[in-house]
Amino acid sequence: MISPNALKVLYRLRDSGHVAYLVGGCVRDLLLGREPKDFDIATDATPGRIKKLFRNCRLVGRRFRLAHLHFRDEIIEVATFRAQAPTEDEPPADGNSDAPRHPRHMVSEEGVVLRDNVFGTPAEDVLRRDFTVNALAYDIADFSIIDYVGGVEDLESGIIRTIGDPAVRFTEDPVRMLRAVRFAALLGFAIEEGTWSALLENAHGITRGTAPRLYEEMLKLFLSGEGERCYQLMRHGGLFARLFPGLDAALEEETEGFPRILVGRGLEWVDEQLGAGVAVSPPLLLTLMFGVYLEERAAWSRKQGRAPVDAINETVAGFMGEQAPLVAIPHRVIIAVREILALQERFRRIPGKRPQGVLARPGFGDALSYLRCRCRITGEGHEVLTWWERYSRDKVMPPVEREAEVSRPARSRRRRRGKPAAKITES
Repeated sequence: MISPNALKVLYRLRDSGHVAYLVGGCVRDLLLGREPKDFDIATDATPGRIKKLFRNCRLVGRRFRLAHLHFRDEIIEVATFRAQAPTEDEPPADGNSDAPRHPRHMVSEEGVVLRDNVFGTPAEDVLRRDFTVNALAYDIADFSIIDYVGGVEDLESGIIRTIGDPAVRFTEDPVRMLRAVRFAALLGFAIEEGTWSALLENAHGITRGTAPRLYEEMLKLFLSGEGERCYQLMRHGGLFARLFPGLDAALEEETEGFPRILVGRGLEWVDEQLGAGVAVSPPLLLTLMFGVYLEERAAWSRKQGRAPVDAINETVAGFMGEQAPLVAIPHRVIIAVREILALQERFRRIPGKRPQGVLARPGFGDALSYLRCRCRITGEGHEVLTWWERYSRDKVMPPVEREAEVSRPARSRRRRRGKPAAKITES
């Protein structure tokens, strides 16, 4: 079902004399019988014109100028049709040979598109998109599907294929390689042979993507509900080694004669949680991916005489420092990962001093989930897990009892805690 807000936008643009189509992943998902997560629109109206038509419009982006229309329960993204990238021998639009050539289209020396706000026709716009299955459009004028690149056929065949030369498309935007992996995993599709070959040849270029954007894409991959399959495709395609070289090198080693499988098993657990409607936080995800590797590095540090907490702190800081130029993990997430790992050390001391204080620590819930997953994978630590699960259940008062406790008179609460009520004497 198409979002009512998206339909409002489409009809207002049409009634204002503009061409407007529903485009991209939402059309793909509707044809597959899946519920779209969001709805995107492409139109011949310029960003400035869109802003005049919609009071709830905010223009965003410099590389690709977009209009975000804010409704109460969703944001509809509206883009202006873009043209093909201009060639070197193509004359400037105004005919002045001394004028700067296409100032709205900028490409780095490596071929990465830095800015692309050259507007064009619907047919040209389709050729600028990444994959054929994402290049379909829906026209409300006659309720038809517009397909310039064979997207419907690839959708029916279950194939992820780039539009145009895959090597060029992956050079223009290296993150498209991660998107190919995500769509293949999420839809259960195969990556077309030529596209896969180009991915293998260009995997080294993934680090040309900006570190913050690569972090966001990583979350999309591993929190998609098909994170384990994304992980396998990334490793086979050489992308994982480029983004996480230290961890990938450790995964190539063997422990007691068996390849390390804890990362994949951890991601399987994440997929199960998401499938059951249980949210998984970014810190918990990263700890499940990197936890064993970090704990082993911390164990080595302890052998050099470091205190357990200091070993964890130094290990996490060192690893995240190595990752910063590649995948920019926010500082708050790094702190949360460190807390989850530090609590594993505290969990082993049961009950230890002030166990009630452990429950109040901000990372307790994620730390317990991490321990629960590790117990399931390794078959070890169940005694520790059982103790903390029971202790946390016993100490957390049910909401109904908590309300009754708050509303009870002060003298009754003192008696319940075993303290005598103040004596009232008559003078």
